[in-house]
Amino acid sequence: MDKLLIQGGNALSGEVAMSGAKNAALPILCASLLTADPLHLTNVPHLNDISTMLRLLGDMGVGVTMDGADGMVLDGSGLNNAVASYEMVKTMRASILVLGPLVARCGEARVSLPGGCAIGARPVDQHIKGLQAMGAEITVEQGYVHAKATRLKGARICTDMVTVTGTENLMMAACLAEGETIIENAAREPEVVDLANCLVSMGARISGAGTDVIRIQGVEKLHGATHAIMPDRIETGTYLCAAAITGGDVRLLKTSAAYLDTVVDKLMDAGCEITVERDAMRIVAPRRLKAVSLRTAPYPAFPTDMQAQFMAINCVAEGVATIRETIFENRFMHVSELMRLGADIQIEGNNAIVRGIERLEGATVMATDLRASASLVIAGLVAQGETLIDRIYHLDRGYERIEEKLAKLGACVKRVH
Repeated sequence: MDKLLIQGGNALSGEVAMSGAKNAALPILCASLLTADPLHLTNVPHLNDISTMLRLLGDMGVGVTMDGADGMVLDGSGLNNAVASYEMVKTMRASILVLGPLVARCGEARVSLPGGCAIGARPVDQHIKGLQAMGAEITVEQGYVHAKATRLKGARICTDMVTVTGTENLMMAACLAEGETIIENAAREPEVVDLANCLVSMGARISGAGTDVIRIQGVEKLHGATHAIMPDRIETGTYLCAAAITGGDVRLLKTSAAYLDTVVDKLMDAGCEITVERDAMRIVAPRRLKAVSLRTAPYPAFPTDMQAQFMAINCVAEGVATIRETIFENRFMHVSELMRLGADIQIEGNNAIVRGIERLEGATVMATDLRASASLVIAGLVAQGETLIDRIYHLDRGYERIEEKLAKLGACVKRVH
């Protein structure tokens, strides 16, 4: 199993390009199920989750052709198997995203209940309730969600909680439903907007994406299109934190600050200077950061996917910070690992109190989920001596070639077996 070995102490400097967003690419790959025409995508990141999704779509009869370094063509004309097996789904929760498109186009789907990372119960029941409101008959049997419908009917759906994949699944299904669907309490995440933009270029009629009420007028069929996946705002935020903690000066290319307001504000509060360009960002960090408190909440508030990274920078910042996690119930699994590096952190319920110390010491630590593993990398960049991070397959699910990109910025990082 691969591990990451980091020699701490180098300030990051230079330029590096950001990849396309995994959480935009996954639903957009599933949108290929909605049409028999080819869907051309660019800026697709090379990640395990993407490869898993492509294998799953391939199993269903979708043709996948690579096109250049980060492009591909998906051809749904051969779709012949509306089943997502446990083997395919267990490593990645996002595979539930095939449910809506399959029912809408094939009239039937069998999708295994999802696995994925170890944080919290995710609300698959919201997907089921929404599809039932649109007239699908759904049973859950032997660990599979089995959905049937002759043609889905437009409906007014109000989800009990804000769910990103739920919003995406129902929005895709509604594109081919008869009549108008209104999704209330919809997720406002930029990735939802990116999916809506792709669907609109395929002939869907959608308004309100990016707000909490999305309206979709169903159409008979969708056609092919070309779409560039949006830049990854969480990867961008993670590299900003890596630059910040090391006192670095870094320019990130092929990205946008458009969806990173809260993260940029917090880094500026911590004492960093950030310059925003049209498709790049530059961060210049002080010698020591100031502690920043935060509370996670759905977009446009502070993202839960950046909580662990900010905990890492607070470990060596000046002062005391309180971090409040309101999205996932057990998303402090990185705390015990950061404490192995010497961090001073106390947990009280869904709050973590971080007291900044002068320096962390290198140690062997273990990645527990995707973003937690990123926080350990960030901490390792400033820890004295060597930090060895085990189980970095978590990291590979969401960060493309992280060791190459960090090395390009001057970090002493290598992958070891």
